Amino acid sequence: MRRSPRQRRLESDWKAMQQLQAESSLIEVAAPATPFAGPPEVYVIRFRGRGVWKPDGSDAVSLREGHEVLIRLGACYPRMIPELVWRTPIFHPNISANGVVCLGGYSTHWAPGLRLDELCVMLWDIARYANYDVDSPYNRAASHWARYQTQYRFPIDARPLRDRVARPAAAFDDRPLTTFPEAAPALPGSSLPRLAAVGEPVDAELVFVDDEIVDAEIVAEDRWTREGSDVLYIG
Repeated sequence: MRRSPRQRRLESDWKAMQQLQAESSLIEVAAPATPFAGPPEVYVIRFRGRGVWKPDGSDAVSLREGHEVLIRLGACYPRMIPELVWRTPIFHPNISANGVVCLGGYSTHWAPGLRLDELCVMLWDIARYANYDVDSPYNRAASHWARYQTQYRFPIDARPLRDRVARPAAAFDDRPLTTFPEAAPALPGSSLPRLAAVGEPVDAELVFVDDEIVDAEIVAEDRWTREGSDVLYIG
């Protein structure tokens, strides 16, 4: 039976997320069980790195190690933007108090060709203040703080998400993916399963929606060494 463009895209995203996790010591990916066999439609993403938060009733902005984001790929994905909910406390101009994430132009003009692993790079850059917009904030207090603060140097965490391809093998952080640094605040549901090992490469494929290419995978090209060129910024 012929697979739909959505099904092919979900499969492509699943492979890309496994590859991303293999190349990063900073991300933990889990996909809750689904009632049918197939690639995930919901992801729980945890970043093991530094950001900031501001406890209720406090004027102090403090470092935080550990962030959790829920990504739900709705029925209209990839034509429509995924549902994003930031589930852990964070103090950022482009994340609201209830966890709504602003992706700049992508929030109103979603690009179907943006892969899920590229979206995760964007989210990590938001968390570490490598990507922020103080002119169109969701959180005005955080925008004012980011504009004038001198407490921290941005980005707060200098590591790229694909840190395992950006530094020598001897420097890898080999802690299990289900643990956070000792200083990290506790997160709900601390035991998330690791993804399966990355499988063998598959043939190149294109995904079309209404005769437009929305995804392409070229196995022969080393897509993962282009760390700098793949980062997308809020505009």
